[in-house]
Amino acid sequence: MPLHSFRTNDVELSCYVSGTGVPCVLIHGFPFDHTMWQQQIEAISATCCVIAPDLRGFGASTQLQSDGENGVDMLDYAKDILALLDHLQVTEPAVLCGFSMGGYILWQLALHAPERFRAIVLFDTRADADTQQGRAGRLAMADKVVRTGTEPVVEVMLPKLLAKKTLESRPEIAAHVTHIIRAASPVAIAAAQRGMARRPDVRDRLSELEMPALVLVGAEDAISPPDEMRTIAGDLPQAQFIEVPDAGHMTVLENPTAVNSALTSFLKSL
Repeated sequence: MPLHSFRTNDVELSCYVSGTGVPCVLIHGFPFDHTMWQQQIEAISATCCVIAPDLRGFGASTQLQSDGENGVDMLDYAKDILALLDHLQVTEPAVLCGFSMGGYILWQLALHAPERFRAIVLFDTRADADTQQGRAGRLAMADKVVRTGTEPVVEVMLPKLLAKKTLESRPEIAAHVTHIIRAASPVAIAAAQRGMARRPDVRDRLSELEMPALVLVGAEDAISPPDEMRTIAGDLPQAQFIEVPDAGHMTVLENPTAVNSALTSFLKSL
């Protein structure tokens, strides 16, 4: 995939851009990069201008030397995305899609710059802040990954990311997810974990997001359970909720056919 890059806030951000039409921004999850969206890019690039960035420190994007220790707030990632849209001279409101951590960044974008987005799509994410136990786990992983590398991240996350059936019968998906995690920068992982540990709770602000919304979740998602995401959809003024069968947290990889069908239909409805 051809990549574009530009410099903002002292980091070099890389993104994949393809197609013409309504801008559609795809924000990847943790600890992945834009390539997790490959099957969605193929499905919508004929009708949309797809913009799929690598968040700072992930994929081909760089990071500040201090990011690992200080963490990167979700609002800082959001500011990077806004700078990217300005660089690409995107003036019409875009469709904004966020997966998992990308959803945390989506909330900040949609709440701070609602005029820039005509619709939002949420994949397997949450609206509340971490519990005290959740924060402690993130900070422990941040400390450990810098010392030991990414293998402990694979061991902790893989069983949570994929449905049991996927792990047992689709080794190619498990191998693909493992490869991406192992290739990630330990500093970027630490930075994201520290940032997610202090992300704000936005549950009380969802009613402010009046644009059309699509909310998707894997039927076996252990990280963002369907009941929790159904509540998010209910709190958004204009939301459609879809539970994706045969998928855990990684819906976009585990059941791309169902995801792409829902996404394409939603985009056409706009």
